[in-house]
Amino acid sequence: MGPLAGLRIVELASIGPGPMCAMLLADLGADVVRVDRIEPSGLGIGMTTAFDVCARNRRSIALDLKHAEARAAVLRLVERADVLIEGFRPGVAERLGLAPDICLARNPRLVYGRMTGFGQDGPLARAAGHDLNYISLAGALHAIGPKSGAPLPPLNLIGDYGGGALYLALGILAAVFECRQSGNGQVVDAAMIDGAASLMSVFYGLFAAGTWKTERGSNLLDGGAPFYSVYATSDGQYVSIAALENKFFAELARLIGLDARFVQRQMDRSLWPELRDRMTEIFKTRTRAQWCELLEGTDACFAPVLSLAEAPAHAHNVQRHVFVELNGFAQPAPAPRFTRSQPDTPRPPPTIGADTHAILEEAGYDAAAIEALRSAGAIR
Repeated sequence: MGPLAGLRIVELASIGPGPMCAMLLADLGADVVRVDRIEPSGLGIGMTTAFDVCARNRRSIALDLKHAEARAAVLRLVERADVLIEGFRPGVAERLGLAPDICLARNPRLVYGRMTGFGQDGPLARAAGHDLNYISLAGALHAIGPKSGAPLPPLNLIGDYGGGALYLALGILAAVFECRQSGNGQVVDAAMIDGAASLMSVFYGLFAAGTWKTERGSNLLDGGAPFYSVYATSDGQYVSIAALENKFFAELARLIGLDARFVQRQMDRSLWPELRDRMTEIFKTRTRAQWCELLEGTDACFAPVLSLAEAPAHAHNVQRHVFVELNGFAQPAPAPRFTRSQPDTPRPPPTIGADTHAILEEAGYDAAAIEALRSAGAIR
């Protein structure tokens, strides 16, 4: 089920944005075969496969790509695939004998998706790095954080997942669409630095127009504006306020008892320090639950700041089924939603190599050939 049902993807196992991209496509119905290592390298963050949400909705084949026979098996899978996803450093796929030209020679309609941090070329292309480094170079990290402190790492949402996984998924689907018309595959070069820079498009425009300061915590959307900020409540919890438009700020002011002069001079930055002090004082007079009772569902642009433990239980999330229960814990449901081709409930992550035999059979290997691969140590 799902709008991508029938799309066949081979994913060469990696970490970070590659698996996230494959999960997004698999959640929407694509048949994703993940080529796992025989001996997993581990996620490096103390998490077992059962809790690896980004590995859900896959089938797994375990291959040792140091063996020529294993690499040949990947190429057999490529022959019947629409898409291949790899997240190696530049040059690694080439050294493995799985370069784009080799794969496209086997399947001219293949969309070959490449996920890197700095891209396939450029002075830093082969350098090691992670999300924080890529968003630093894109100008994103500098803009996030308190006015009086250092930039604040925004989890790994901007580089790995926003600028990486989502842009790779978009590029793959665009290339698949184009292939349906031209009959030709191509390479999608998705770099996290490119995606992170793209996500900053609006802010580069605001900066060029002179309406965005490079000083953190001084702008409309970075916590500088008191009416677009987070406030502590009397019980040590937090609420978020995003009353940017004057009509919404006026409603907030009415509900919490702000003086009308703040509404009349909302965009007067000279008044912002006083406004922030007053709002800080007001929000500390009630608990988070009490503020929810007063403000949730109004046009005050309000929401409680919920933890990972709290968010799945919120009434809105429950009614919309924003989270699903899988493997005994709550995790985000597939998104977005569709009126006709709604995806199925996700399947749990497979154990490594769980589908090796079946996948090889689909690729045309008989029992004797599969046993030969096993005996050679090329598969698990």
